[in-house]
Amino acid sequence: MSEHYYTQRPTVKRDVHTTQEELRGKTFTFLTDAGVFSKKGVDYGSKHLIETMQLREDAKVLDVGCGYGPIGLSAAVMCPKGHVTMVDINERAIELSADNARRNGITNVTILQSDLLEQVKEQRFDAVLTNPPIRAGKEVVHRIFVDAYDCLVDGGSIWVVIQKKQGAPSAMKKLESLYSEVVEVSKDKGYKILKATK
Repeated sequence: MSEHYYTQRPTVKRDVHTTQEELRGKTFTFLTDAGVFSKKGVDYGSKHLIETMQLREDAKVLDVGCGYGPIGLSAAVMCPKGHVTMVDINERAIELSADNARRNGITNVTILQSDLLEQVKEQRFDAVLTNPPIRAGKEVVHRIFVDAYDCLVDGGSIWVVIQKKQGAPSAMKKLESLYSEVVEVSKDKGYKILKATK
């Protein structure tokens, strides 16, 4: 199997470049690189999640599988009185996220290398955001849902973007087995935004 972005230490040759993105009315500049998810620019699913998610301005938020940071950094801008923790297994993604936080003047973030939620299991969050690593397999995706439940405060929610053809029905079923309320908040171009509340 060829290496993909769900890799701790990517060995693929570096190919750094900069992209500008308009997200939630703010223009971000992102540094991207080979070996991370959606290196050519923010993917449609992440954009759809960013434009749909609703967060309190003082929320404590976790971004699981942050890549080079678009979802978590957008959340940090939406939560000026809150704090966003961003985690990814990929060390290259973590370097880029930290660089992109500085580049965009965002300080209310903590960025950690973590295999899924391993490094944050003792913490509690108001919201978890994820564009899950589909290519890592259903077991990994469903583990995010299970571990997120344990890390959410009562009444907290996980926001998930997932394509219908990449497992949305089974994701919905898994979320419904864990959470008290699961709703499909939005659907566009085959991408569903699911919100599951503890």
